[in-house]
Amino acid sequence: MFIFNSERQPSQVAYITSKSCIIADENYGCLASNIPALELMALYVAATMHDYDHPGRTNAFLVATNAPQAVLYNDRSVLENHHAASAWSLFLSLPEYNFLPCLDHVQFKQFRFLVIEAILATDLKKHFDYLAEFNAKVSDVNNQGIEWNNESDRLLVCQMCIKLADINGPAKARDLHLKWTEGIVNEFYEQGDEEASLGLPVSPFMDRHNPQLAKLQESFITHIVGPLCNSYDSAGLLPGQWIDEKEDNMENAEDYDVEELDSEYDEMEDIDTKLQKKSRQRIFCQLMYHLNENHKVWKKMIEEEELNKSEESKQSESTSLCNKDEIQVIEEADEEEEQH
Repeated sequence: MFIFNSERQPSQVAYITSKSCIIADENYGCLASNIPALELMALYVAATMHDYDHPGRTNAFLVATNAPQAVLYNDRSVLENHHAASAWSLFLSLPEYNFLPCLDHVQFKQFRFLVIEAILATDLKKHFDYLAEFNAKVSDVNNQGIEWNNESDRLLVCQMCIKLADINGPAKARDLHLKWTEGIVNEFYEQGDEEASLGLPVSPFMDRHNPQLAKLQESFITHIVGPLCNSYDSAGLLPGQWIDEKEDNMENAEDYDVEELDSEYDEMEDIDTKLQKKSRQRIFCQLMYHLNENHKVWKKMIEEEELNKSEESKQSESTSLCNKDEIQVIEEADEEEEQH
């Protein structure tokens, strides 16, 4: 179980980001200002390429059916390799498709490497490996955090960024989230239909005759998207804004006792200074807000579904008992007639 934490206090973020970068203004999120232009452009290009020529089937399905892509890439990150290779084949097919003629040979080689590494990072089979590496980098108090002058650290950050961009459907506004969910579920059901027609076991959540939409999304948020967002947020990388928030209403200021304050702080702070501490800031991140709201909705739907199942089960048992009683009455009546 994870805990969404979109209300981190400035002191906490200051500690986290002090190991990584300097926040020169009130903006929260420091990716673009710490990534060189070439690497940032590679990240954008990877985002456009990362699902190119997608067949609408999962890696597991392609491997199970010995699809040409699976055979070509030896069952390893099949889709991700296919997206990268197909997109690069298109890019290199005609000179006019090359929109980066200004890059020299060394720069282009580095650019291509970065794009491929970012695309391959979207393979969910390796999700927890990337997450563990990133958490060790940003969460360990004995670690130096993200070193922006280190190419490997910057690449890891970019890989985490594209991973989040790839699966952030639950972090979108509710209407957009539902549109993306509908598209994904329809694709899942199509695969489930094909698996059934081929005599293969139908993959989890892909059986249209046993829809489990709420469980699919709740599980996806809880185990995949939520922990990824929290990790990215803990490094101060999610976009957001500092907003003022009163810890308590200022009308409660009169509750402070002057003598008690003086005694507690040895007369080092006056009342005005103490009251100023009542006003704090927190970070508002729209992605985390939507993620929280969508998660709550899916959990509520699961609870309602379970409640409906329980009520249906009780009604079924009640109906069954009534039928048994009716049958018993008929049998007893038949016995009486036979005796007469």
